Amino acid sequence: MKTRDIAKQYGFDNTEFDQWLLRSGYKYTLGQIFAGYSVDDNQDIQEIVNAFKSRERVARENEERIAREKADQELAAQQKQAAMASILITSGFNFDGYTITKYSGYISGDDAVQIDRGTSGIFSRPTDVGSALMASLVVIRRNALAELKEAALALGCNAVIGVDFDYLTLDPQTATSAGGTMYLPYVFGVTANGNAVIIEKNDRTSLKC
Repeated sequence: MKTRDIAKQYGFDNTEFDQWLLRSGYKYTLGQIFAGYSVDDNQDIQEIVNAFKSRERVARENEERIAREKADQELAAQQKQAAMASILITSGFNFDGYTITKYSGYISGDDAVQIDRGTSGIFSRPTDVGSALMASLVVIRRNALAELKEAALALGCNAVIGVDFDYLTLDPQTATSAGGTMYLPYVFGVTANGNAVIIEKNDRTSLKC
């Protein structure tokens, strides 16, 4: 039986059915030019049709599973972002209107940036290191704080106290094959430090005299 007749009878896409049949392990023959493929008459046509439908169902189920996983990942990312945004931080050691109920210990977050030194010679492009650093400082400090909040979240905490920053400057160099010195890009790093805690909002009724 010709595959195009099977496809027409069961509402399949003929090209897609042919491509599947070639990989399926079922016996088939190729007719004359433009005649297309035919399924061996000794085989159970209904079995082949059911196998093809099953393949479509599996593909559909996989698509649905991937869509669900993507939706779950997006929801988890949104929930994490909301939890991160709700974490309070301070350079002090308390929050007005809140009581610290648990101390979970020291945490930190880090980030770094490389700044090119520029090139030398006729076509030199010197780098304004100061301007480049200041332009990057806000970004790496924000990233370090985000990592600090992630560390607090991982401990089940909702606040960080005693937050401060440590800064690191590196002037890396290395030897060349000719015995000279190669000056690598400057590296500037920042570490955000603090103590992860759990805080609870005070009950204003208990503060009445």
